[in-house]
Amino acid sequence: MADYDFDAIQQRWRPVWDQLDLFAAGTGTGERRYLLDMFAYPSGDLHMGHAEAYAYGDAIARYWFHRGYDVLHPIGWDSFGLPAENAAIRRDLNSADWTYANIETQAASFRRYATSVDWRARLHTSDPSYYRWTQWLFLRLFERDLAYRKRSAVNWCPVDQTVLANEQVIAGHCERCGNEVTKRDLTQWFFRITSYADRLLDDMAGLEGHWAARVLTMQRNWIGRSPGAYLDFVAGDTTISVFTTRPDTVFGATFLVLAADSTLAASLCTDALRDEFEAYREQIGHESEIDRMSPERAKTGVFLGVYARHPFSGVRVPIWASDYVLTGYGTGAIMGVPAHDQRDLEFARAFDLPVVPVSADSPDGAGATPADGMRVNSDFLDGLMRDAAIERVVEEAVARGVGRPGVNYRLRDWLVSRQRFWGCPIPIIHCPRCGSVPVPDDQLPVTLPDLRGADLAPKGVSPLAAARDWVEVSCPSCDGPATRDTDTMDTFVDSSWYFLRYCSPAYESGPFDPAAVARWAPVDQYVGGIEHAILHLLYARFFTKVLKDIGLIDFDEPFRSVLNQGQVILNGAAMSKSKGNMVDLAEQIDTYGVDAVRLTMLFAGPPEDDIDWADVSPSGSVRFLTRVLRLAGEVAAPLGTDPAHGDPDLRRITHRLLRTITEQVEQHHFNVAVARTMELTNAARRIGAADPAVREAAEAIAVVLSLFTPYAAEEMWARLGHAPGIARAGWPAIDPSLAAEPTVVCAVQVNGKVRARLEVPADISAAELETLALASPAAQGVTVVRTVVRPPRLVNLVV
Repeated sequence: MADYDFDAIQQRWRPVWDQLDLFAAGTGTGERRYLLDMFAYPSGDLHMGHAEAYAYGDAIARYWFHRGYDVLHPIGWDSFGLPAENAAIRRDLNSADWTYANIETQAASFRRYATSVDWRARLHTSDPSYYRWTQWLFLRLFERDLAYRKRSAVNWCPVDQTVLANEQVIAGHCERCGNEVTKRDLTQWFFRITSYADRLLDDMAGLEGHWAARVLTMQRNWIGRSPGAYLDFVAGDTTISVFTTRPDTVFGATFLVLAADSTLAASLCTDALRDEFEAYREQIGHESEIDRMSPERAKTGVFLGVYARHPFSGVRVPIWASDYVLTGYGTGAIMGVPAHDQRDLEFARAFDLPVVPVSADSPDGAGATPADGMRVNSDFLDGLMRDAAIERVVEEAVARGVGRPGVNYRLRDWLVSRQRFWGCPIPIIHCPRCGSVPVPDDQLPVTLPDLRGADLAPKGVSPLAAARDWVEVSCPSCDGPATRDTDTMDTFVDSSWYFLRYCSPAYESGPFDPAAVARWAPVDQYVGGIEHAILHLLYARFFTKVLKDIGLIDFDEPFRSVLNQGQVILNGAAMSKSKGNMVDLAEQIDTYGVDAVRLTMLFAGPPEDDIDWADVSPSGSVRFLTRVLRLAGEVAAPLGTDPAHGDPDLRRITHRLLRTITEQVEQHHFNVAVARTMELTNAARRIGAADPAVREAAEAIAVVLSLFTPYAAEEMWARLGHAPGIARAGWPAIDPSLAAEPTVVCAVQVNGKVRARLEVPADISAAELETLALASPAAQGVTVVRTVVRPPRLVNLVV
């Protein structure tokens, strides 16, 4: 019994749990709770990152089960996408065959890992029964002009041969393959997420305290709302509208800069400078937006040979084209104010352009020229400070008809077209007479053709284009010859609504059963990696708001609370096959057992911190689990013994630690909860095994450990004489009288001399102790200038 045979324990309890069906949603009688783990991608078997994330989610779900909640904890796979397609191509396999084989491998590993999921609530985004509704939702956005098609410069991955959304370009490289991203002009589908920019920003106020502050900051920065004004410069017959957050500096504008790849720049360039301009455009066409915006990058550009009239002074301002202005941001045109903008100053120095200060410490322009100072050299703005000058110049612009107030966003519309095979087909038919025509709802899903044996290697156009029998169809509107759209959707579309489908995964009359969603959604606790802080979470929030506007749901935010875990790393570096520093999860489990790996993950530190596997070892967890199993086996007090007859000190320790453990679990401080459980184990082992208080402590330890180490906990529960199913045993009751902290005597000093003594709780905070001391007789009639607090035993009042 002393030996910890984890393999035998795992083999013993897995089939028992399957038979008991402990985690079926809808079977509880308590308040409902929805726990969701970010679903896995089936690129192979589970890895260390899965082990960490699912250990956290599982602990929360199991705690809720003990609390008597009716819990929905589903499972599924984000099964479309580039990694599976590329892996299948490398192995000369069909994408579907490769994907579903990996899903079954992972499903078996999830069962082995003892995740407390309801296997009936399971989905795969590549099932036609799922993507039928992804297409249906696409059409609802299309009906509302939230899905549209246009030609534009897009991010292009030359390796994966597909376009990427801005959010999928990391430091100028493809987030999937890591290769440098270029630009291409293509006709693509977009979702009008910018129409929801204000709501996406403003509604974050309700997420404060429930989402990580850094996640909210990342989303706010990505959306990038900037209030300012549009000012109109006129070049011949062309009005160039410039957005600026600092219209008060307009009199310092000595040149305009247009995005070199914009149609406006091309239309304004004179014939004399056309060759130089086109050569420059060709040069920057191979550069990523990240590179172009780098502050370390030397400023380059070409003069277009034309001038614009300043909206207020009428002065002629030269117009240049440069790569540091982007077509997709603002209007693709800026006014260069080199005296008060570093990038503009570098550009002015590079091309010997004038620098005119319009802000200074004094009206005569003397001294430094901070941008927030007094306006100088600014006509009707002279003498005004920044805020007053902004208000005045906007009023004047409106009055003269040369500008208007406005707001700009960093956020761009979501590019959803992909030129790959393994994805959800876009349900649009292109007709030469009728244009873009939606596939009728009763003809959904538009299923992928069977392209077994076809060459699916990326070629820059979707492989679907080669399936002519699939592509060539009749127009649903005029019945004339037409063609299907051959792109597939970004897989982030699939994951933007899956949490709703989980509520009724077999529902056939719509994307989800409204009654089921009303019962379970929104998600109470979402668990997943910080790497999804912008892409997935932002898109899911957008979809939720659209679906509310359509009238399909009645809430604005998909996830009430989000827990973002760190990474599992090795020797300070992220694990990767290319680095050769992968830790194999299956190997760790084979060596130490599921429970030891889970416990090591949870005990390593707070969830948000990275876990360096080089600094931890499951062997320590094995030793602890050996001790608790031995403790359970040695308990001699009969089942049902009244613990009130047991050791009073151990009972106080048990209930105090249970109170702390409960608080720490609810705050997701699992490492602290594990540490307190270890303390309780040590305390119980110091008392004779026949003492009823030892049974009480051992049973409490077993229930707590069922959150973290389900196999060992179930084994403890059996050795303690209980029937199987510890996951539904209920959380241990905490006796407030036993859990109360002991009191101590605190000395209250006045200028170092004891003037009063207070009996206070041993765990009193410094703030609470200071309040009591200031209310004591020692503090009356004196003026306290400073307090020195040393809880719980000393307060010195300096008077």
